[in-house]
Amino acid sequence: MSESVQIGIFGEYEPASPMLPSIEKSLQHAAGELKITFQAQWLPTDSLLDPALDEKLEAFDGLWAAPGSPYKSFDGMLRGIEFARRRDWPFLGTCGGCQYTLLECARNVMGIKDADSAENNSGSKNIVIHPVACAVSDRKPNAPKLSGKIPEIRIRPGSYLHSFYTKDVVTEEFFCNFEVNPEFEWAIIEAGFPVVARGEQGEVRAIESPTHRFFIATLFQPQLSSKPGKPHPVIVEFLRAAAKWKTQKLEDSVLE
Repeated sequence: MSESVQIGIFGEYEPASPMLPSIEKSLQHAAGELKITFQAQWLPTDSLLDPALDEKLEAFDGLWAAPGSPYKSFDGMLRGIEFARRRDWPFLGTCGGCQYTLLECARNVMGIKDADSAENNSGSKNIVIHPVACAVSDRKPNAPKLSGKIPEIRIRPGSYLHSFYTKDVVTEEFFCNFEVNPEFEWAIIEAGFPVVARGEQGEVRAIESPTHRFFIATLFQPQLSSKPGKPHPVIVEFLRAAAKWKTQKLEDSVLE
């Protein structure tokens, strides 16, 4: 591919964050595996309130909703995710990005207009994202309730996610205090977003859309375990989907 694949990252970048710099590093690992080049641009959530957002996001080949909630703009993050879902753009949401993917789904697909996260203290009666129920016992001091490398993440056979891992059980890294409220699990599945990874107690750990070219959201952070020469398979496949979409868009523009 002659031109770089363009990746837009929703979120507020903080260089001192223990998580955020790993996003671009993990993309570099994946790009090396695929032998392509990419350019990443962080898009602060308040910038996603732009009335011309669709035109702005069409310039990207893949979109990633990053960790870091609560975000500067709740509505901005939802608008970015809504574009990816509605327009079928390659999309990956991790940690907080996964939580807000489920909130966007709840509000705009399921019609639960006040769907919210307990983190926002909004007083909503529909808290789709609530505090982690079972804290990890051996986490570091002051670390989130769900943090560190956590084994026994079960991947659903037949899912896109399973085809990326080619494993039934994996270990992944987490860094969060909130997870999916199980009361909303079936509504999420019926809305077209099956649960494709679960924790040891059956907790929701990832969802995907089988009808999109690439639409996956994980509560865990695959970027944290990606290494040079050993990129994370989910990020490799995300970048592959973005590269393929770039090629398709160029081909379609020639035919017009």
